[in-house]
Amino acid sequence: MKKSDMDWKEQDHWGLKEFLLMMLLEFVFVIGCIKFLVKPIYSQWFDNELYSGTLIGLTIAIVLVLGVYFIVLRPKKLSWSEVGIRSLSMKDWKIIVLLTIILMVGDVIVMALTSFIGNTYENSKTEAMQQNVNFFTVLIAFTSAAVISPIYEEIFYRGFLYRWLRTRLGMIVAIFLSSVIFTIIHIPTYNAMPVNFLSGIVFAWAYERTNSIWAPVIIHGLTNGIMVLLTTMG
Repeated sequence: MKKSDMDWKEQDHWGLKEFLLMMLLEFVFVIGCIKFLVKPIYSQWFDNELYSGTLIGLTIAIVLVLGVYFIVLRPKKLSWSEVGIRSLSMKDWKIIVLLTIILMVGDVIVMALTSFIGNTYENSKTEAMQQNVNFFTVLIAFTSAAVISPIYEEIFYRGFLYRWLRTRLGMIVAIFLSSVIFTIIHIPTYNAMPVNFLSGIVFAWAYERTNSIWAPVIIHGLTNGIMVLLTTMG
């Protein structure tokens, strides 16, 4: 059992082709097409940044998860366990609780420090929700931030990307590079880049320690969800 847990850190079934295809999917199709071409259409449909932003997140989630399946898993006849979809053990929950607390405290410290240079952490979805706070808008914002984003982002950035880098460059470099890429894809929210980078490190470390993608998904979901709830009180 221990040997099988370690295999994912030492080898994978993919080559440069799969890596390049997945990067093209993210940086060309998702960022270049969906965010710049499809997002304005959604904004016109709804005339509400919360609704259009949630739908764009769901669209990206579907595209990236399908990309993982059709580019990474299906051609090699692999199961979803290859990108970390494995059960958690009881000891993993201690790591999840500890890392969630560390990330929340770290986020508060980073936001406090960056606020001195005039950074704020509002985004269009947050502002739209704050303009009309009710059960429905909070539910949509919470579902988007605490459920949709954590699942597809962790499968893609930790399950595939971190693992691909981990088997070739080692743990430290893989954590750093995957966190840098994770931060870059959140542009143009430049104000949140320090928080995104710190989050990427914690999520990768959670995956490293537990061998399950559900650990960073839960930490990601908890921190995002708590932020949404705190925003409604602001």
